[in-house]
Amino acid sequence: MAKKKWKTKIIIAVVFAVLLAGLLALLFSGDNKQLVIDIFHGEPIDKILDEAQSLGWQGMAVFGTLSMLQVVLTFLPAEPVQVLAGISYGLWIGVGICMAGVVVGNTIIFVLYKVYGDRLSDYFEKKIEVDFEILRSSKRVTLMIFILYFLPAIPYGLICFFSASLKMRYPKYIIVTCLGSLPSVLIGVALGHIATNSWIVSLAILAVLVVLLVLMYVFRKKIFGWLNNFAKKQFAYSSKTKVKEPNKAFNAVMFCGLKHWLKRRIKCKVTRNVDALDLPAVVLCNHGSFIDFVYFSMLLSKDKPHVVTNRQYFFEKKLGNLLRKLGCIPKSMFATDMENVKNCLTVIKNNGVLVICPEARLSTAGEFEDIQPSTMKFLRKIGSDAAIYTIKFGGDYLAMPKYASRGSRIRKGSTVEAEMNLLYAKGESVKVSLEEFEQKVMSVLDYNDFEWLKSHPDLHYPQGNLAEGLQNILYRCPDCGEEFTLVTKGNSISCEHCGFTDTMDDRYNFTNPQRKFDNLQQWYRWQTEVMRDEIERDPDFEMRGEVTLFHHSVSGGKQLREAGKGEAVFNRQGLAYVGTDTDEQITKFFPISSIYRLLFGADEDFEIYEGDEIWYFVPPDKRTCVKWYMASVLLCGNGAQK
Repeated sequence: MAKKKWKTKIIIAVVFAVLLAGLLALLFSGDNKQLVIDIFHGEPIDKILDEAQSLGWQGMAVFGTLSMLQVVLTFLPAEPVQVLAGISYGLWIGVGICMAGVVVGNTIIFVLYKVYGDRLSDYFEKKIEVDFEILRSSKRVTLMIFILYFLPAIPYGLICFFSASLKMRYPKYIIVTCLGSLPSVLIGVALGHIATNSWIVSLAILAVLVVLLVLMYVFRKKIFGWLNNFAKKQFAYSSKTKVKEPNKAFNAVMFCGLKHWLKRRIKCKVTRNVDALDLPAVVLCNHGSFIDFVYFSMLLSKDKPHVVTNRQYFFEKKLGNLLRKLGCIPKSMFATDMENVKNCLTVIKNNGVLVICPEARLSTAGEFEDIQPSTMKFLRKIGSDAAIYTIKFGGDYLAMPKYASRGSRIRKGSTVEAEMNLLYAKGESVKVSLEEFEQKVMSVLDYNDFEWLKSHPDLHYPQGNLAEGLQNILYRCPDCGEEFTLVTKGNSISCEHCGFTDTMDDRYNFTNPQRKFDNLQQWYRWQTEVMRDEIERDPDFEMRGEVTLFHHSVSGGKQLREAGKGEAVFNRQGLAYVGTDTDEQITKFFPISSIYRLLFGADEDFEIYEGDEIWYFVPPDKRTCVKWYMASVLLCGNGAQK
């Protein structure tokens, strides 16, 4: 299939090259060549008129071809050809010739986009201050296309490329793009036609057009700014969310479906040691697995909970709306987020149930990590008006570890336990000191799935891919010490540098007789201590590497959009990014005092929030993401890894 696609692309490229060569041959053959030269050299109009009329149909073909080329070759101006077409052939024939060229040019761009897609964007998308992503999401995008044709400095080819990227069918595409370009073609040709009859009228119209174009060019930033602001108000999607009562019927259907889906894969043992919740209520959960929300839904589905959820999932419009129906509220992790604070207080004020995973990220190696001090203060405070409950999971990390490769993350046949208890009755949390409150929360939520597994000697994970993806959290070879040389396949992990190999059994234990670690958690702790030693010995310790920058999607069509490329540097002063951001060269700095942790996705990225904006960095070697996270744990100095 891939070979067929490449053959198609090659054939299209050859056809396009042959077509372009044929058109150029037409333009520069015989007397046609002299006409083209005279057009662009600004020869007297009478001479051009005589040459065009003497060439007959070939003269028309020259003007039509030039109209086509000014669409495809965005640097060619359209107006001279249109004016001269009006002078040479009159209004309607001139318009017909130019529009025929526009139709062919627009069609070529449509075909090229369908074959080569967004890879053409580097050619067509110039540095124009129009936010095309917002326009792309507009329900009135056809109107916006027409507006673009009247703005200065935007080539026809760019508008056609943008229109093709909307996945329009060809009939609609060609009608929209041709109707959009028709007014400017009419003006250009009409100006030439009038010039042959009345130089005074022609000059007057020309003067008005020149003044308008100059004004539009001088104030282009304001015009583009107005267009962007108008589009944002009308079309932009926002992750911001106001608390609404969860849709009871929708929740019932969703949670029922999720439970049925999960029970076919994982054995869940849930224990609720409380009767009806004393409302309002806060429920705290540890967070070992991406699908913990399914487990606690088995205990809370009838309580219509509002779940604090990573804001990134709200960046996509469809998913965000689904989460809102489920009662979820967004949170910028490890960042000041006043919207989230207000929403949480609103849930309590409305006598609702608020669910929080206070670790705020998935466990890296199957054990409790830490909770941000500001989170502890907030939880203690809202406990003055709400009862505080806990749900503790056991085995959730082992059932779906963070490192696992896509497509094989869930360990079928696993067992997960979830137990719910009352931690503090309403008003009790503020009667104890903050230190006592922290100790109690930590002691209840503290977990270690590898210790939990020892208490379940009959539990096994007989999959043949338990080790796949381990290189995304274990980056240092325990034998030779080399970094990012580990590879995995099936249940084995090995080092490409020294040949070290180990195998994982069906209880997540390593089996090599000379093994240094019993399991991945011990290995992860060891490499953390190695990095700690490096940082302590080197006052100039830093991490540095090329990254691709992503921000939230403006349109909501997807979660993230690529915003630029540059270099990230992380040291004792903080995190810096030097590179491009939406076509601007920037230097962005996050001081170490403002960073609690960098978030990371195994084999995905490392990231940091600033308000409701995400700075999402993807390095060329995604295995390095965990090292950026570990460095933040050790450099930020606010709660080291166990």
